[in-house]
Amino acid sequence: MADEARNSDLILQQARQSLANQRAGGRRRPLPRGAARIKARHWGRKAMNIGLAVLALWLGLSIVGSIIGGIGFTGLMVGIAGTVGAVWAFGRYPRFKLPQRSDLDPQSTDARALVGRTELWLESQRRALPPPAVKLVDHIGLQLDALSLQLADVDPAHPQAAEVRKLVGEHLPDIVEGYRKIPEHLRYEERAGSTPTKQFVDSLTTISAEIDSVTRQLASGAIDDLAIKTRYLDYKYGDAMDAAEGHQ
Repeated sequence: MADEARNSDLILQQARQSLANQRAGGRRRPLPRGAARIKARHWGRKAMNIGLAVLALWLGLSIVGSIIGGIGFTGLMVGIAGTVGAVWAFGRYPRFKLPQRSDLDPQSTDARALVGRTELWLESQRRALPPPAVKLVDHIGLQLDALSLQLADVDPAHPQAAEVRKLVGEHLPDIVEGYRKIPEHLRYEERAGSTPTKQFVDSLTTISAEIDSVTRQLASGAIDDLAIKTRYLDYKYGDAMDAAEGHQ
């Protein structure tokens, strides 16, 4: 009876957790900017392909029409059908492919592109994560957005760029994949005073703190530069402004 009661409690706990996961993962939310940029480039290429195909079609029809003295009703229908076909074909293909784990290469020289791919990959993992982890993953997505903006001006050979590639291309995906390999009914089973879910959330918290640390280190130069410029402007123009206010 005690075993049956424990099994019933476990089943109920898993059901509640599954429902919470679906609710947390199912909410619509804006894509992080890095991931959104990748999707925007994909749809931009689709739009360009459609535009070029339609332009080539109607240019060809106009050339034929100039030679034979007009394309007529049949030519017009061919043009419309061709336009619809081009929009359908190039709007449908090539399909957008979400990054796979193998696409997150920490040896990549473009840390900013790697950050964007990791954001997309994390988006695809949200539904399989527990609610506390989903919140952390969303927060990490915002952190990666800020980091991505900074990386635009960072030399790929900079030591911090290498640290970013290691962090988002290896450590973070490894932690998520390692958790997903654990059967769901074992994720909340306590061992040595902890559970796999708690360990997973703690690991994400550590990664979030490390991303914040790297972001602060990359920003330190810009912060110091702004402070120096502010002091210079205050030294150069501060007395003049005080004197002008004194005359009023």
